[in-house]
Amino acid sequence: MIQGFSHIGIGVSDLDRSIRFYTEVFGFAQLYRLDFENNEVATTMEQEGAFRSAMLLRDDVRIELLQWVDVPATGSGERKPMTDLGFTHLSFRVDDLDELTERILAAGGAVVEETRTVLGDPADPSSTRLIYLTDPDGTRIELMQNVPDLSGFTAEQVAAMTAAATS
Repeated sequence: MIQGFSHIGIGVSDLDRSIRFYTEVFGFAQLYRLDFENNEVATTMEQEGAFRSAMLLRDDVRIELLQWVDVPATGSGERKPMTDLGFTHLSFRVDDLDELTERILAAGGAVVEETRTVLGDPADPSSTRLIYLTDPDGTRIELMQNVPDLSGFTAEQVAAMTAAATS
C-alpha cells in the first residue's frame, strides 16, 4: 500500500542558487542538505559519482534539488516543450501573478511573458490568470491566480463529487 506522496526531484546546475530561488520566490524551507560522495545510492540513482542534495518543504509539497558534482549534467537548460513525455511542470496557486515577477528575476528565474493567459474577462479581477516561468535551470513553473484550492479533498470526496455531477 502507498503511504503517501514523498517528493519531486529536480536536477540543478547550482544547488545554492536553486535553494535561494525556491526559498526566496516560493517560500520553501530547507529541511536538510546531504552530500553523497561514496556512491551510497548509485544503484538507485543509476549513476555513480558524487552529488549534492537538498530537500525543501512548503506546506505538504517537498522538492529535492540534486546537483551532480563530478558527473556532467545533461540537458539544454531550456524549458522543455509541453508535448514531451514525462514531467512537464510545477504549478502554484498565487494571490497575484505580477507580484512575484521581481522576485523571480532577482533569484535567477525567467518569466515567459508570451504564456500569459486570462480565462474570462481580462477586465474582471476575479478571472483566472495563468503564466509560466522557469527556475534558473529551465524547469517550467506555472503560476495560477483565482483558481480553487483543491488540496483538502480526499479521493473519496472527489469520487462522490464526480458521481453526483455525472448522474
